[in-house]
Amino acid sequence: MLEVAVIKENKEDIITRLAKRNIDATKMVNEAITLDEDRKALQTKLDNTKAESNSLSKEIGNLFKSGEVQKGNLLKEKTRQLKETTKTLEQELNDKVDALKELLYKIPNVPHPSVPNGSSDEDNEEIYNEGNVPTLHENAKPHWELAKTYGIIDFELGNKISGAGFPVYKGKGARLQRALIAYFLDKNTAAGYTEYQLPHLVNEASCFGTGQLPDKEGQMYHDSRDDLYLIPTAEVPGTNVFRDVLLSETELPIGITGYTPCFRREAGSYGAHVRGLNRLHQFDKVEIIRVEHPNNSYKAFEGMIEHVKDILRELKLPFRILRLCGGDTGFPSAMTYDFEVFSTAQDRWLEISSVSNFETYQANRLKLRFKNSDGKNELCHTLNGSSLALPRVLAGILENYQTADGIKIPEVLVPYTGFDIIS
Repeated sequence: MLEVAVIKENKEDIITRLAKRNIDATKMVNEAITLDEDRKALQTKLDNTKAESNSLSKEIGNLFKSGEVQKGNLLKEKTRQLKETTKTLEQELNDKVDALKELLYKIPNVPHPSVPNGSSDEDNEEIYNEGNVPTLHENAKPHWELAKTYGIIDFELGNKISGAGFPVYKGKGARLQRALIAYFLDKNTAAGYTEYQLPHLVNEASCFGTGQLPDKEGQMYHDSRDDLYLIPTAEVPGTNVFRDVLLSETELPIGITGYTPCFRREAGSYGAHVRGLNRLHQFDKVEIIRVEHPNNSYKAFEGMIEHVKDILRELKLPFRILRLCGGDTGFPSAMTYDFEVFSTAQDRWLEISSVSNFETYQANRLKLRFKNSDGKNELCHTLNGSSLALPRVLAGILENYQTADGIKIPEVLVPYTGFDIIS
């Protein structure tokens, strides 16, 4: 969340930049400033009341020692009144702090100045494009038909077991899925990321820490009995590794990677564009997460972009990169680049990765700080990216690598699969 001090110092700039999200934040920003001023005034009043009460307590002790009992009793009545005032002020202060925090949770991150204006994905900017779209044979099929033809993914079986959006991978389909996970993790660890195995259920504090709550509450699966959430992405448990952590400056940067299944309700997602693997309730993803010094985070951001590029080059999939507009940028993100792979059989682009810089937004929620060279505590910057989300990568491989004789396996994956064609 945004720091109140930053809001006060940059009020007009924050309102202007939040307008990129098509939000008029004037009321929220002004209310946050007012709540903080009220909080400070109550804190000062409370501190003064406590100080007066403590001073009187000492005076009462001296009066009783000197035998001035009547004066002491009069002051005792005053201290009683001060204690009642203290309780009232503490409650008012707590209410004010809670109201401020609740409001700050509702204010999204401020977009980076380079984020374009816009209201939807139609306004995103293509900034990079690489790879040749293959020419497919005459009877080329979309991946959901290929999956049925070769018996590698069973959507109907998944529907029977769980419901729509829970596919069952079989035989070489399951082996290819496992190969992609292993390949992605090997690429990430070779680039310096430390591998973590992370929980798939997280508590409410973790969801607030990364910004899924309160913004995405309706999109997550929630177990009300234990008050735990199924993770929508490894970003949530991975970033919360660093919640309430004070790092030394020499510990930065930190990079971690992890594979997890991800769970999303995807409420309201219907139509042909979500067929097959295009949009699922459960899917696999390998994530990369970075904790950076504020001075280095955008250099690290570009490094993450190059890392994902390198993976897609090795897979030999045609891809493009989009800089998301303000209206399409995620709630906690300051800047996001999306990677999309071209699906030749579907004749459309499929999003397969988002790389985001959250600057201090998540770190402030997480209380993730480092001690700088001056000995002062400073908020870190957090970043994350899909490296990669498997369903649409798999869809791209099945469709773009299909031939009349079967589906070829990208050369880089053959050592992981143990076979070079699905036939």
